[in-house]
Amino acid sequence: MQIQQASFKPGDDVAAALAPLSAIAPQLVLVFAAPQFFTDKDGATRLAGQLQAAFPAAQLIGCSTAGEINGACVQEDSAVVTAVHFEHAHVLAAATELTSMEASYAAGQKVGKALAHPELRGVLVFAPGVAVNGSALVAGMTAALGSSLPIMGGLAGDNGAFQQTWTIGTDGISPRAVVAVGLTGAQLQIGHGFFGGWRAFGPARCVTRCEGNLLYELDNEPALEVYKRYLGDYARDLPASGLLFPFEMLGDDLSEVGLIRTILGIDEANGSLLLAGAIHQGGFLRLMQASTDALIDGAEVAAEKTVGMQQPATPHLALLVSCVGRKLVMGDRVEEEIEAVTAKLGQQACATGFYSYGEITPFAPGVACEVHNQTMTITTISESV
Repeated sequence: MQIQQASFKPGDDVAAALAPLSAIAPQLVLVFAAPQFFTDKDGATRLAGQLQAAFPAAQLIGCSTAGEINGACVQEDSAVVTAVHFEHAHVLAAATELTSMEASYAAGQKVGKALAHPELRGVLVFAPGVAVNGSALVAGMTAALGSSLPIMGGLAGDNGAFQQTWTIGTDGISPRAVVAVGLTGAQLQIGHGFFGGWRAFGPARCVTRCEGNLLYELDNEPALEVYKRYLGDYARDLPASGLLFPFEMLGDDLSEVGLIRTILGIDEANGSLLLAGAIHQGGFLRLMQASTDALIDGAEVAAEKTVGMQQPATPHLALLVSCVGRKLVMGDRVEEEIEAVTAKLGQQACATGFYSYGEITPFAPGVACEVHNQTMTITTISESV
């Protein structure tokens, strides 16, 4: 397995930056780029053409970001491209347009069916970060592929604006495409882990009305009204400030279920909150907050979970997908969580990834995948020797 990585800014010589990557004849190319690479239509078309010209035989996959991860560094206003040449594994690709948020389940099921293969070992998927029900998308993929197959990836970002995001596939760049690759081969080794580091505060409140990932009422009050009371002065900066105060999901008996939900949007007219994943009517939610040290410690825990599933002596790809809310909390210290993770993964790991609007990974090996929020998720991919 060979891995090469490059990073460039708008206006750089892209062909020169990509030449060392194309030299390894990759089958898979991951692309994570800042929104400005996509907002100009001509620029987006040019980037897609440059990638396709450099990697005519590879499957391209990636998305826009709220920050790019390049090794142990966190970058902004850049594109990070990572090329992977497998000695034995094969890469399948699938994509579909997400026509509406309500079509998320159907889109996931369509992509899952297109990737179904008897030797499938894992799937990477990237989806729009706005107007999407990430939970339904993953549920559709799981229905097609089975609950034991690991599905990893995330929802695209646009630097916290929550206006428009983009994904990148072999067919080009789109604001509404769900893109995925399936990895096949008996010698593939895939590791995964996640952790948060947030702590809950305040009382648990009952979800008295919701539809999928739309939260209308908490304790029979408009959800937005309740949320604003807790945020105080932060409320004037919604929806962006919602990244600092996500919800912890609790079961009907107030037990923890291991899921966090981020606020992606608000509707003043009906007093609702748009969340990054589904919630359950009759369940309970509790607000959360975090400190920088707790988030860094959580990232280390995620790395430790992953290391045990990988052969440390072999080169491997490390895909890091972390929530933009974590980036906002940590501020100038954001690189510390990436440094903590890469130190745990070791020198054989080539790290890439991005700050997202939702992270996708299994709860544990053999357990169904879910959309997580406010977590650091790590996927490692290698081939056994």
